[in-house]
Amino acid sequence: MSLVLPVFDGAAFLQRSLAKSYDWLGRRAGGAELIVVDDGSRDETLAIAREFAASRGDGPRVRVLASAENRGKGHAVRRGLLAARGRLRLFSDADLTYPIGSFTQVVRALRRGADIAVACRVHEDSRYVVAPDFFRYIYTRHNAGRIFNWLVRQTVVSELRDTQAGLKGFRAEVVEDLFPRLVQDRFSFDVELLFLAQRRGYHVREVPVTYHYRKEPSTVDFARDTVAMCADLARIRLRHLRGAYRLDEDVVSETD
Repeated sequence: MSLVLPVFDGAAFLQRSLAKSYDWLGRRAGGAELIVVDDGSRDETLAIAREFAASRGDGPRVRVLASAENRGKGHAVRRGLLAARGRLRLFSDADLTYPIGSFTQVVRALRRGADIAVACRVHEDSRYVVAPDFFRYIYTRHNAGRIFNWLVRQTVVSELRDTQAGLKGFRAEVVEDLFPRLVQDRFSFDVELLFLAQRRGYHVREVPVTYHYRKEPSTVDFARDTVAMCADLARIRLRHLRGAYRLDEDVVSETD
């Protein structure tokens, strides 16, 4: 089991997230590892991650990967998952917006035969926990997300209801096949990933999760990033039409 946490400027919450993740991995049967990928943070994120790794002994292995500059969430996730060694590999938003119990749901889906398990915030069995200071954001944020996902289903990824959720799990062979083909470094990497997964015929299962609406993320400009992601949908389709993804070939990719 490998758990990858991509993080950018996460000093305020990282120590708590690492402790919870490490404890969860320690309860898994067999070997486990926790991989923290610092995406060029400007605060104390990298120091916190390295100190945590150095302080752990007999439990799950902790590794820290660092980029000299901010490359984007997609790059960080790709680098972490390709460096992982587990038979099952997960990544999660580092602030644990999806609580630890949701990790178990993803693992269960993989063990029951899914090639890829994705958190689905609109699954009929999913639950939301909303902080009071987020009430003023929730209507526009949630509905804008639904509109974007509708566009995704119409243009790139059919059927799946929630491509952007920050919790996904994979079998190792799926990671090795798909992730070297990805070129999107920022938030739309999820769409590109699931687009290729459908073209390769992988079994993708949506799983119910608990999702915490705590605050508007400080690292996201929602309006700007939504426009950029819509432009990326067109780029993904265009790359596919040009044969850029080389779906019938083996691909080797550098991970840094």
